[in-house]
Amino acid sequence: MSDGRKAACIIGWPAAHSRSPLIHNYWIKQHGLDAEYRREEVAPDRFADFVKNLRDHGYVGANVTVPHKEAALALTAPDERARAVGAANTLWYDDGTLRSTNTDVEGFLANLDSTTPGWDRGLENAVVLGAGGAARAVIFALLAREVQRVYVINRTVERAQALQKQFGARVKPAKWDEITGLLGGAGLLVNTTTLGMVGQPPLEINLRCPASLVVADLVYDPLVTKMLASARDRGLRTADGLGMLLHQAVRGFQLWFGVKPEVTSELRALIEADLRDKAPEKKATEKKPQEKPAKLRGGGNKKRG
Repeated sequence: MSDGRKAACIIGWPAAHSRSPLIHNYWIKQHGLDAEYRREEVAPDRFADFVKNLRDHGYVGANVTVPHKEAALALTAPDERARAVGAANTLWYDDGTLRSTNTDVEGFLANLDSTTPGWDRGLENAVVLGAGGAARAVIFALLAREVQRVYVINRTVERAQALQKQFGARVKPAKWDEITGLLGGAGLLVNTTTLGMVGQPPLEINLRCPASLVVADLVYDPLVTKMLASARDRGLRTADGLGMLLHQAVRGFQLWFGVKPEVTSELRALIEADLRDKAPEKKATEKKPQEKPAKLRGGGNKKRG
Protein backbone atom coordinates (compact mmCIF):
# COMPACT_ATOMS: atom_id res chain seq x y z
CA MET A 1 0.00 0.00 0.00
CA SER A 2 1.47 3.39 -0.98
CA ASP A 3 2.00 6.17 1.56
CA GLY A 4 -1.21 8.05 2.27
CA ARG A 5 -3.40 5.49 0.53
CA LYS A 6 -6.52 4.60 2.49
CA ALA A 7 -7.81 1.05 2.63
CA ALA A 8 -10.86 -0.69 4.04
CA CYS A 9 -11.94 -4.33 3.87
CA ILE A 10 -14.64 -6.91 4.39
CA ILE A 11 -13.85 -9.35 7.21
CA GLY A 12 -15.60 -12.71 7.10
CA TRP A 13 -15.16 -16.46 7.31
CA PRO A 14 -15.50 -17.09 4.45
CA ALA A 15 -15.32 -13.80 2.54
CA ALA A 16 -14.88 -14.92 -1.07
CA HIS A 17 -18.63 -14.65 -1.73
CA SER A 18 -18.76 -10.96 -0.82
CA ARG A 19 -19.71 -8.37 -3.47
CA SER A 20 -18.62 -5.50 -1.20
CA PRO A 21 -15.23 -5.12 -2.97
CA LEU A 22 -17.03 -4.66 -6.29
CA ILE A 23 -19.27 -2.00 -4.78
CA HIS A 24 -16.65 0.01 -2.92
CA ASN A 25 -13.93 -0.20 -5.56
CA TYR A 26 -16.49 1.01 -8.12
CA TRP A 27 -17.12 4.08 -5.94
CA ILE A 28 -13.39 4.58 -5.32
CA LYS A 29 -12.75 4.67 -9.06
CA GLN A 30 -15.80 6.86 -9.69
CA HIS A 31 -14.58 9.49 -7.20
CA GLY A 32 -10.91 9.25 -8.20
CA LEU A 33 -9.71 8.32 -4.72
CA ASP A 34 -6.29 6.95 -3.84
CA ALA A 35 -7.83 4.07 -1.91
CA GLU A 36 -8.57 0.36 -2.01
CA TYR A 37 -11.14 -2.07 -0.61
CA ARG A 38 -10.11 -5.70 0.01
CA ARG A 39 -11.30 -9.05 1.33
CA GLU A 40 -9.92 -10.50 4.55
CA GLU A 41 -10.80 -14.09 5.42
CA VAL A 42 -10.33 -14.28 9.18
CA ALA A 43 -11.20 -17.36 11.24
CA PRO A 44 -13.21 -16.82 14.44
CA ASP A 45 -10.23 -17.64 16.68
CA ARG A 46 -8.20 -14.88 14.98
CA PHE A 47 -10.91 -12.26 14.71
CA ALA A 48 -10.35 -10.47 18.03
CA ASP A 49 -6.64 -10.04 17.39
CA PHE A 50 -7.24 -8.87 13.81
CA VAL A 51 -9.79 -6.23 14.85
CA LYS A 52 -7.72 -4.97 17.77
CA ASN A 53 -4.87 -4.38 15.32
CA LEU A 54 -6.98 -3.24 12.38
CA ARG A 55 -4.99 -0.04 11.90
CA ASP A 56 -1.70 -1.94 12.02
CA HIS A 57 -3.02 -4.04 9.12
CA GLY A 58 -3.32 -0.80 7.14
CA TYR A 59 -7.07 -0.22 7.40
CA VAL A 60 -9.07 2.90 8.25
CA GLY A 61 -12.17 0.78 8.76
CA ALA A 62 -13.96 -2.38 7.75
CA ASN A 63 -17.18 -4.18 7.06
CA VAL A 64 -17.92 -7.30 9.06
CA THR A 65 -19.97 -10.24 7.83
CA VAL A 66 -20.86 -13.66 9.22
CA PRO A 67 -19.89 -15.08 11.61
CA HIS A 68 -18.27 -12.03 13.20
CA LYS A 69 -21.01 -9.42 13.62
CA GLU A 70 -21.77 -10.08 17.29
CA ALA A 71 -18.09 -10.38 18.18
CA ALA A 72 -17.42 -7.03 16.47
CA LEU A 73 -19.94 -5.42 18.79
CA ALA A 74 -18.00 -6.52 21.87
CA LEU A 75 -14.62 -5.44 20.48
CA THR A 76 -15.60 -1.90 19.49
CA ALA A 77 -17.45 1.17 20.76
CA PRO A 78 -20.91 0.55 19.25
CA ASP A 79 -23.48 3.26 18.63
CA GLU A 80 -27.06 3.04 19.89
CA ARG A 81 -28.25 1.34 16.71
CA ALA A 82 -25.62 -1.42 16.82
CA ARG A 83 -26.33 -2.05 20.51
CA ALA A 84 -30.06 -2.27 19.89
CA VAL A 85 -29.62 -4.66 16.96
CA GLY A 86 -27.03 -6.69 18.83
CA ALA A 87 -24.63 -6.83 15.88
CA ALA A 88 -22.16 -4.55 14.10
CA ASN A 89 -21.33 -4.62 10.40
CA THR A 90 -19.36 -1.39 9.91
CA LEU A 91 -16.22 -0.28 11.79
CA TRP A 92 -14.30 2.99 11.61
CA TYR A 93 -11.78 5.01 13.63
CA ASP A 94 -12.83 8.20 15.39
CA ASP A 95 -9.92 10.00 17.09
CA GLY A 96 -8.22 6.69 17.75
CA THR A 97 -11.35 4.91 18.97
CA LEU A 98 -12.64 2.03 16.88
CA ARG A 99 -16.38 2.59 16.62
CA SER A 100 -19.11 0.46 15.08
CA THR A 101 -22.64 0.68 13.75
CA ASN A 102 -25.16 -1.45 11.89
CA THR A 103 -25.96 -0.13 8.41
CA ASP A 104 -28.33 -3.01 7.61
CA VAL A 105 -31.02 -0.85 9.24
CA GLU A 106 -30.66 2.08 6.87
CA GLY A 107 -29.93 -0.24 3.95
CA PHE A 108 -33.23 -2.04 4.49
CA LEU A 109 -35.20 1.19 4.79
CA ALA A 110 -33.50 2.97 1.88
CA ASN A 111 -34.12 0.01 -0.41
CA LEU A 112 -37.83 -0.11 0.41
CA ASP A 113 -38.13 3.68 0.12
CA SER A 114 -36.57 3.66 -3.35
CA THR A 115 -38.27 0.57 -4.81
CA THR A 116 -41.68 0.66 -3.13
CA PRO A 117 -42.31 4.30 -2.13
CA GLY A 118 -45.04 4.77 0.45
CA TRP A 119 -44.67 1.21 1.76
CA ASP A 120 -44.83 2.39 5.37
CA ARG A 121 -47.77 4.78 4.99
CA GLY A 122 -50.35 3.62 7.52
CA LEU A 123 -48.55 0.30 7.95
CA GLU A 124 -49.86 -1.46 11.06
CA ASN A 125 -48.79 -5.11 10.65
CA ALA A 126 -45.61 -6.63 9.27
CA VAL A 127 -44.49 -10.27 9.15
CA VAL A 128 -40.78 -11.11 9.51
CA LEU A 129 -39.44 -14.60 8.75
CA GLY A 130 -36.39 -15.52 10.83
CA ALA A 131 -34.99 -14.41 14.17
CA GLY A 132 -31.26 -13.91 13.60
CA GLY A 133 -29.08 -10.83 13.21
CA ALA A 134 -30.71 -9.71 9.97
CA ALA A 135 -34.14 -10.01 11.58
CA ARG A 136 -33.03 -7.82 14.48
CA ALA A 137 -31.95 -5.09 12.07
CA VAL A 138 -35.26 -5.31 10.19
CA ILE A 139 -37.30 -5.22 13.40
CA PHE A 140 -35.36 -2.19 14.66
CA ALA A 141 -36.03 -0.45 11.33
CA LEU A 142 -39.75 -1.26 11.31
CA LEU A 143 -40.27 -0.08 14.88
CA ALA A 144 -38.43 3.14 14.02
CA ARG A 145 -40.98 3.69 11.23
CA GLU A 146 -43.80 3.28 13.76
CA VAL A 147 -45.10 -0.08 12.55
CA GLN A 148 -47.58 -1.11 15.23
CA ARG A 149 -47.09 -4.89 15.23
CA VAL A 150 -44.20 -6.97 13.91
CA TYR A 151 -44.98 -10.70 13.82
CA VAL A 152 -41.82 -12.82 13.96
CA ILE A 153 -42.03 -16.38 12.63
CA ASN A 154 -39.13 -18.73 13.34
CA ARG A 155 -38.72 -22.47 13.58
CA THR A 156 -37.45 -22.06 17.13
CA VAL A 157 -40.20 -20.04 18.81
CA GLU A 158 -37.94 -19.27 21.77
CA ARG A 159 -35.72 -17.14 19.54
CA ALA A 160 -38.72 -15.11 18.42
CA GLN A 161 -39.75 -14.72 22.05
CA ALA A 162 -36.26 -13.44 22.85
CA LEU A 163 -36.77 -10.69 20.26
CA GLN A 164 -40.01 -9.69 21.95
CA LYS A 165 -38.10 -9.40 25.21
CA GLN A 166 -35.44 -7.31 23.49
CA PHE A 167 -37.66 -4.96 21.49
CA GLY A 168 -40.93 -4.90 23.45
CA ALA A 169 -44.57 -5.83 23.16
CA ARG A 170 -44.96 -4.58 19.57
CA VAL A 171 -42.98 -7.65 18.51
CA LYS A 172 -45.27 -10.69 18.38
CA PRO A 173 -43.83 -14.24 18.19
CA ALA A 174 -45.86 -16.46 15.87
CA LYS A 175 -45.86 -20.02 14.53
CA TRP A 176 -45.28 -21.06 10.93
CA ASP A 177 -48.81 -22.40 10.51
CA GLU A 178 -50.19 -18.94 11.38
CA ILE A 179 -48.60 -17.25 8.38
CA THR A 180 -51.59 -17.40 6.03
CA GLY A 181 -53.87 -15.71 8.55
CA LEU A 182 -51.25 -13.11 9.42
CA LEU A 183 -50.59 -12.18 5.79
CA GLY A 184 -54.30 -11.49 5.36
CA GLY A 185 -53.91 -8.45 7.60
CA ALA A 186 -50.31 -7.49 6.89
CA GLY A 187 -48.87 -4.74 4.72
CA LEU A 188 -45.31 -6.09 4.56
CA LEU A 189 -43.64 -9.53 4.45
CA VAL A 190 -39.86 -9.78 4.93
CA ASN A 191 -37.69 -12.88 4.56
CA THR A 192 -34.49 -12.57 6.62
CA THR A 193 -33.55 -16.28 6.44
CA THR A 194 -31.18 -18.07 4.06
CA LEU A 195 -34.09 -20.03 2.55
CA GLY A 196 -34.25 -19.36 -1.18
CA MET A 197 -30.54 -18.58 -1.45
CA VAL A 198 -28.41 -20.47 -3.97
CA GLY A 199 -27.52 -23.81 -2.40
CA GLN A 200 -30.32 -23.61 0.19
CA PRO A 201 -33.85 -25.05 0.20
CA PRO A 202 -36.50 -22.83 -1.45
CA LEU A 203 -38.92 -20.77 0.58
CA GLU A 204 -42.41 -21.36 -0.74
CA ILE A 205 -45.32 -19.41 0.66
CA ASN A 206 -48.91 -19.30 -0.46
CA LEU A 207 -49.34 -15.57 -0.92
CA ARG A 208 -53.09 -15.45 -0.47
CA CYS A 209 -53.06 -11.86 0.68
CA PRO A 210 -54.26 -8.35 -0.12
CA ALA A 211 -52.96 -6.76 -3.32
CA SER A 212 -51.42 -4.03 -1.15
CA LEU A 213 -48.90 -6.42 0.47
CA VAL A 214 -45.25 -5.51 -0.13
CA VAL A 215 -42.84 -8.48 -0.22
CA ALA A 216 -39.14 -8.03 0.61
CA ASP A 217 -36.47 -10.72 0.46
CA LEU A 218 -33.01 -10.07 1.90
CA VAL A 219 -31.53 -12.87 -0.24
CA TYR A 220 -29.72 -11.42 -3.27
CA ASP A 221 -28.36 -14.57 -4.88
CA PRO A 222 -30.41 -15.43 -6.89
CA LEU A 223 -31.62 -11.95 -7.75
CA VAL A 224 -35.21 -13.17 -8.00
CA THR A 225 -36.05 -15.80 -5.41
CA LYS A 226 -39.05 -18.10 -5.66
CA MET A 227 -40.87 -15.97 -3.11
CA LEU A 228 -40.28 -12.77 -5.09
CA ALA A 229 -41.26 -14.45 -8.36
CA SER A 230 -44.49 -15.67 -6.79
CA ALA A 231 -45.23 -12.19 -5.44
CA ARG A 232 -44.61 -10.56 -8.81
CA ASP A 233 -46.84 -13.10 -10.54
CA ARG A 234 -49.61 -11.89 -8.23
CA GLY A 235 -48.91 -8.25 -9.02
CA LEU A 236 -47.47 -7.44 -5.60
CA ARG A 237 -44.76 -4.83 -5.11
CA THR A 238 -41.38 -6.28 -4.18
CA ALA A 239 -37.93 -5.31 -2.91
CA ASP A 240 -34.96 -7.62 -3.47
CA GLY A 241 -31.87 -8.20 -1.38
CA LEU A 242 -29.42 -6.63 -3.83
CA GLY A 243 -30.94 -3.20 -3.26
CA MET A 244 -30.40 -3.55 0.49
CA LEU A 245 -26.80 -4.68 -0.06
CA LEU A 246 -26.08 -1.60 -2.15
CA HIS A 247 -27.75 0.90 0.16
CA GLN A 248 -26.19 -0.48 3.35
CA ALA A 249 -22.73 0.16 1.86
CA VAL A 250 -23.20 3.93 1.51
CA ARG A 251 -22.53 5.03 5.09
CA GLY A 252 -19.39 2.96 5.55
CA PHE A 253 -17.83 4.43 2.41
CA GLN A 254 -18.63 7.93 3.65
CA LEU A 255 -17.13 7.24 7.09
CA TRP A 256 -13.88 5.85 5.65
CA PHE A 257 -13.29 8.05 2.65
CA GLY A 258 -15.22 11.27 3.38
CA VAL A 259 -17.43 11.07 0.27
CA LYS A 260 -21.10 10.05 0.19
CA PRO A 261 -21.59 7.77 -2.83
CA GLU A 262 -24.79 7.12 -4.74
CA VAL A 263 -26.52 3.88 -5.57
CA THR A 264 -27.00 4.04 -9.33
CA SER A 265 -28.47 1.80 -12.01
CA GLU A 266 -24.95 1.39 -13.45
CA LEU A 267 -23.64 0.03 -10.13
CA ARG A 268 -26.58 -2.30 -9.78
CA ALA A 269 -26.03 -3.60 -13.31
CA LEU A 270 -22.38 -4.31 -12.45
CA ILE A 271 -23.33 -6.48 -9.46
CA GLU A 272 -26.14 -8.18 -11.38
CA ALA A 273 -23.67 -9.12 -14.12
CA ASP A 274 -21.28 -10.57 -11.55
CA LEU A 275 -24.04 -12.64 -10.00
CA ARG A 276 -25.01 -13.99 -13.42
CA ASP A 277 -21.39 -14.75 -14.31
CA LYS A 278 -20.89 -16.75 -11.12
CA ALA A 279 -24.16 -18.67 -11.43
CA PRO A 280 -22.91 -21.56 -13.64
CA GLU A 281 -19.95 -22.10 -11.32
CA LYS A 282 -22.30 -22.36 -8.34
CA LYS A 283 -24.61 -24.78 -10.08
CA ALA A 284 -21.68 -27.05 -10.83
CA THR A 285 -20.19 -27.00 -7.33
CA GLU A 286 -23.06 -26.61 -4.92
CA LYS A 287 -25.54 -29.20 -3.77
CA LYS A 288 -28.89 -29.10 -5.52
CA PRO A 289 -31.55 -27.40 -3.34
CA GLN A 290 -34.43 -29.46 -2.04
CA GLU A 291 -37.49 -29.17 -4.21
CA LYS A 292 -40.07 -29.52 -1.48
CA PRO A 293 -41.28 -26.45 0.44
CA ALA A 294 -39.10 -25.66 3.44
CA LYS A 295 -40.02 -24.43 6.85
CA LEU A 296 -37.86 -21.97 8.72
CA ARG A 297 -34.56 -23.30 9.97
CA GLY A 298 -33.00 -21.34 12.81
CA GLY A 299 -31.80 -17.79 12.95
CA GLY A 300 -31.61 -16.63 9.36
CA ASN A 301 -28.12 -15.10 9.22
CA LYS A 302 -27.05 -14.82 5.61
CA LYS A 303 -23.70 -14.43 3.89
CA ARG A 304 -24.33 -10.77 3.31
CA GLY A 305 -21.74 -8.21 2.62
